[in-house]
Amino acid sequence: MCQACHYTIHAAQHHFGWDNQIPPVAHVTPGSRVHLACQDASAGQLRATSGLDDLIAMDPTKANPVTGPLYIEGAEPGDILKVTLEDFTPSGFGWTANIPGFGLLADQFPNPALHIWSYDAKGLTPALFGPHAKVPLKPFAGTVGNAPAEPGCHSVIPPRRIGGNLDIRDLAKGSELFLPVEVAGALFSIGDTHAAQGDGEVCGTAIESPMDITLRLDLIKQSPLAMPRFRTTGPVTNHLDTKGYEVTTGVGPDLMAGARDAVAGMIDLLCAEHGLAAIDAYLLASVCGDLRISEIVDAPNWVVSFYFPRCVFE
Repeated sequence: MCQACHYTIHAAQHHFGWDNQIPPVAHVTPGSRVHLACQDASAGQLRATSGLDDLIAMDPTKANPVTGPLYIEGAEPGDILKVTLEDFTPSGFGWTANIPGFGLLADQFPNPALHIWSYDAKGLTPALFGPHAKVPLKPFAGTVGNAPAEPGCHSVIPPRRIGGNLDIRDLAKGSELFLPVEVAGALFSIGDTHAAQGDGEVCGTAIESPMDITLRLDLIKQSPLAMPRFRTTGPVTNHLDTKGYEVTTGVGPDLMAGARDAVAGMIDLLCAEHGLAAIDAYLLASVCGDLRISEIVDAPNWVVSFYFPRCVFE
């Protein structure tokens, strides 16, 4: 528990989807520090003892709960809500899954799969994946945003101009996120906490993990912002860079096809070099490999690269 925080918001104070008619769980003043408990993306349906049957039985309407919403006093449309992510307190439990019909290579991996993680919540030493792989950890919040101006309930799954399911790994400790305000009070919520994720989250899940967040909320008046932006306070890949990378590419006129080719190529490489099953390579790529657009100007073909950190196997 954050002893110096002005407000504490418990995990039970959550909602599903974005809707500007959801009553706020608290009214907070700009400049406040807030401690929020966040559930994992399954809303507690998956636990340390869960197996494949639990994944299959999951209720999809309870995916990605977000803690909140918070009404920020004085926030009006046209303002910016500045969110300073001060700290994360992980739980030590997490899961990664292949959910049929979801993920970049859903057509190639139609069957459900589940990996349960147990990691060092205090020291955050790399988490074991099988007997040989160790995944460096970097806690962050996958979903963070304000309520949209459009009426009605909107799915939490796609990202939006007010934030939402951004899945940006670098929204980690110390980062500052700037969000457009579209409704009175902003109605801020956060959740979908991850212990680690690769850029792209290619199988559709990261190391999904419940954890607490301490953050500060500030208001920048009448500075219209079209889309979220953020600022980091230092390097963002130190936890992965130590041994270099294996890199596969996809080349062609379609960025999505290039991304698929790059990831499929990495799965083939991991299977050949480390004896992994294809589904395990896919899950592992999702939690620590990075998709990058390497070239997007030399028409008619673009280059997408997939970077896999060599430190995972060394």
